[in-house]
Amino acid sequence: MVEDSGTDEEIPLPNVKTAILSKVIDYCRYHKDNPPEEIQKPLKSTNLVECGVSEWDNEYVNIEQEVLFELILAANYLDIKSLLDLTCAKVASMIKGKNTEEIRKQQCTELPEILRVFLEFRV
Repeated sequence: MVEDSGTDEEIPLPNVKTAILSKVIDYCRYHKDNPPEEIQKPLKSTNLVECGVSEWDNEYVNIEQEVLFELILAANYLDIKSLLDLTCAKVASMIKGKNTEEIRKQQCTELPEILRVFLEFRV
């Protein structure tokens, strides 16, 4: 665990790309003073706002699929539960109500890699 030493030491994060870390920091800065609401599980709708997600968070996860998957992995690696819940909820909303063939057509090439962190989130 890294202690706040008051120095500007670099902390290596080999599993998180710089662009993704920047998005994670944006999320953390926003939610420092605006704690996220609990997301309803299982999702009752494909509209995340109807499931308790704020407009800001909904826009935040309205991103390319590859970036979304990288955010899931970063949130898991950095142990940011609210970001992990949000990003997994977005993926759940993308596949809710779809059959296996429809999900395959979305070309979720990274899906097997994120399934282990996604399985606890019920669609």
